[in-house]
Amino acid sequence: MDSRLNYLIQALKENDMDSVFITSKENVFYFTNLYAEAHERLIGAYIDQKGNQALIVPALEKEDVKNAGWEAHTITYFDHENPWEKLSSYIQDIGQPHSLAIEKEDLNVLRFETLNHYLSNTELVDGQCMLNELRLIKDDNEMKILKEAAQYADFGIETALKHIKEGQTELGIIAEIEYAMKKEGIRNMSFDTTVLSGAKSAAPHGTPDLTTLKQGDFVLMDMGVVHKGYCSDITRTVVLGNATKEQRDIYETVLQAENKAINSCHVGMRLGDLDKIARQVIKDAGYGEYFPHRIGHGLGINVHEFPSLASNNNDHLKEGMCFTIEPGIYVPDIGGVRIEDDVFMNRDGATTLTEFMKELIEL
Repeated sequence: MDSRLNYLIQALKENDMDSVFITSKENVFYFTNLYAEAHERLIGAYIDQKGNQALIVPALEKEDVKNAGWEAHTITYFDHENPWEKLSSYIQDIGQPHSLAIEKEDLNVLRFETLNHYLSNTELVDGQCMLNELRLIKDDNEMKILKEAAQYADFGIETALKHIKEGQTELGIIAEIEYAMKKEGIRNMSFDTTVLSGAKSAAPHGTPDLTTLKQGDFVLMDMGVVHKGYCSDITRTVVLGNATKEQRDIYETVLQAENKAINSCHVGMRLGDLDKIARQVIKDAGYGEYFPHRIGHGLGINVHEFPSLASNNNDHLKEGMCFTIEPGIYVPDIGGVRIEDDVFMNRDGATTLTEFMKELIEL
């Protein structure tokens, strides 16, 4: 963690920010190794250019802070105490900064106003981009954990296929997936597991229910796990029974689009071009209007994190980035196909972390 904090302090200097107050669960974990759910309580990390470092946590998290290996100052509070007063008192004692970077995407209006009240002589500035950039490039240990998380995602698809049969329900398959994951030691999925069948699969983020699977249905499965604080995200689509020519054409188009995007990855390329490459394949096949979302997103501690791989992203692909590639075609009244993999960018090209087979499976 020391190296990450050192990089953060250097970034503060480069961005002319005196200090930062980190409040999101993900960034607190990244910089302090404390992985804790705050709920309505305040958990945050204060760091400044001078090297002052403090975690503020509810008293009930005190042992977790110790177990996380945090050795700098810790501010604890009981539920009847005002954590903002305690934080303010600490900052006043060490010297109130001229500027304080905050996470605008995390800090709600009430907390922003409260912080502004207690530090009225400090300018609150947006530190979101700085923090995003610091987490963008994954180190070797992060890559190892992401690979392990991807293997659990592969296992989830393998489990799902064992339970796809006529008369089974979408939620029934999800229950089998998540039960199997619990037995493997996975406490949390990285998002609500999705299984959609038939015409419902044409809704990219549809809602699973007690719909029963029928012969001829597309069955779309989208899932991921949280493993050692890092996420995976995989999507596979199969057909229950024999695929029609149209179903096969849709599937093969999506697979071609995904493979072409992954194989095109190289350090220095414009991120938005990955979307354009896949989208052109789908457009050329006549399904352009049925691909309504971006090609992918960053992946790490968050299942959806910086950067967004939309066509208008002018940033460039860098070694050490981890992201998803997930083209899809969703045709109303017929169904949808999405194929998604987790991809890690190496110096010489992309490595696909999720490895479950992508050829069309007919069950």
